[in-house]
Amino acid sequence: MLRRLSADDARFKTVDFSPGLNLLVADTTSSSAETDSRNSAGKSSVIELVHFLLGAKSSGSLATNRALRHITFSLTMDWPWQDDPLEVRRRGDSPKVVSLSRDVSGVSADTLFTDGQDVELSVEQWNRVIERDLFELDGDHPGVSGRTLLSFLIRRVSAHGFNEPTRTFSRQPAAEASSNLAYLLGLDWQLVNGYRELNARKATRDQLRKAVNDPVWGRIVGSTADLRGQITLAEAQVERLRAQVAAFQVVPEYERLKERADQVSRRIKQLAQDDVIDQHNLEELQGAVTETTDVEVSYLEPAYRELGVILNDQVRRRFDDVKAFHHSVVRNRRRFLDEEIQELTDRLAARRQERADLGEDQARLLRELAEGGALEALTALQTALGREEAALGALRHRFDAAQALEASARQITAKSVELQQAVDLDLRERRQQTDEAILLFSRYAQRLYGEGREAYLAIEAGRTSLNITPRIDADDSRGINNMVIFCFDLTLAVLAHRHERGPDFLIHDSHLYDGVDERQVARALALAAEVTEEEHMQYIVTLNTDTLSTAAQRGFNPEPHIRSPRLTDDEEGGLFGFRFKATGKAKA
Repeated sequence: MLRRLSADDARFKTVDFSPGLNLLVADTTSSSAETDSRNSAGKSSVIELVHFLLGAKSSGSLATNRALRHITFSLTMDWPWQDDPLEVRRRGDSPKVVSLSRDVSGVSADTLFTDGQDVELSVEQWNRVIERDLFELDGDHPGVSGRTLLSFLIRRVSAHGFNEPTRTFSRQPAAEASSNLAYLLGLDWQLVNGYRELNARKATRDQLRKAVNDPVWGRIVGSTADLRGQITLAEAQVERLRAQVAAFQVVPEYERLKERADQVSRRIKQLAQDDVIDQHNLEELQGAVTETTDVEVSYLEPAYRELGVILNDQVRRRFDDVKAFHHSVVRNRRRFLDEEIQELTDRLAARRQERADLGEDQARLLRELAEGGALEALTALQTALGREEAALGALRHRFDAAQALEASARQITAKSVELQQAVDLDLRERRQQTDEAILLFSRYAQRLYGEGREAYLAIEAGRTSLNITPRIDADDSRGINNMVIFCFDLTLAVLAHRHERGPDFLIHDSHLYDGVDERQVARALALAAEVTEEEHMQYIVTLNTDTLSTAAQRGFNPEPHIRSPRLTDDEEGGLFGFRFKATGKAKA
């Protein structure tokens, strides 16, 4: 139970709590104008501070307001297995640290002791201690958290906690809320948590589906049809490279052989060029031999005779000498040309033989080079194979992802049906727990609206979450909805406390009673007083005096349950004893 809410600021109004029903009342003063309200008295601030001291996030917290963050707030409360109350302290300017009057963490090695027995914990450690000691949650418990469980027992207006009975804030996923509700009701919360995991999987699939449809991001995964074709081509390329690597032989002195082959190739080209030149020269020499012949002179003497010129013996001798000389010149030239032709012919024949020999040598070298290669070439080939195999592996991973994505819708649907059947079976097996919750809720609702009013909890396995619907047969007015929340929360708190799954307190803000018929207000407060006494629990509620007055007129006696201080809406009468600006509004 909670015992005291206090602060180290003398202006703060210390709030003392007792077992049973606790009414924290806000009064109007004689100086209050008709336009004044009790919204500045600090009733909701009590709930915000209790949340802050019980491990709520500091972002947006009232305690971190500029005017309050230097104040150390304290909550004194009973703690399981402890004889004396535990004092919890936290301040807005160091919100990550929670100070305890003594160590209840059981993990002293992770704590820093100060001022004798005082111990400091991180907010995360403090929340784990709350889960372990107040809710009997130890180890891993995905889908269920102490903070969410506390939010059902201490609803906040700032989080729109009074909008729906089965949600603690307006956009809370139904699957997340239902796993925590299942825990409080004593159902198989781990099984129910399957809805949350399934919804998370579906949300991921939806995001991937959108990404695949995007023209840019779609290339990251792709369609199975496209990927199947790409994989076929990649597999063929990999097999080709594997065959080349398997058949590859490393040739010793590969570079020397390659250089020798290049030399032979260059020599063969040079011989071909030389042959062209010599062949051309040979043709010219052969032509010159044909032209080198003796001059025909037998026609000269008859020609002279016809002209009447008689050649004497001296002329004839002279002519014969010239003729003999000319024959000598022709013979010498022909012999020279024949020698040149023979030399060219020999060179051409020698080159033909050299080309033949070089051709055989070149063929041998090319065979050796074709059958293998250098170690560097094998390494390069293996690198290319590794690169192609990696690309093939990536394609196969993308194909698996695409297949999983295309099949996930069917799998999620099948899993949803399977989970729904499993939860439905579990509900039948836990008939005792569900009956206890239904009867308790019905009892509380009929105390407010009469025995003839149909009221019950509808608990069933849905497709996307465990559906828990509290119903009271009445119109859908705001007042009825608020009393549904009252009966539902009281049922949760009682069941959790009875079966040691939760603490012994329940806290409601005055907003819960806005718009509620005065008769139901009186009956709700009387019921809370009766139930908390029977169950050895504590119900804390903040109320305005006018709401409390109408309840008193309907037969409820509030006096034994009113706790000090009585807050007012004047300058110093609020919870904090002074006014300050918060989120654009004046609060105290």
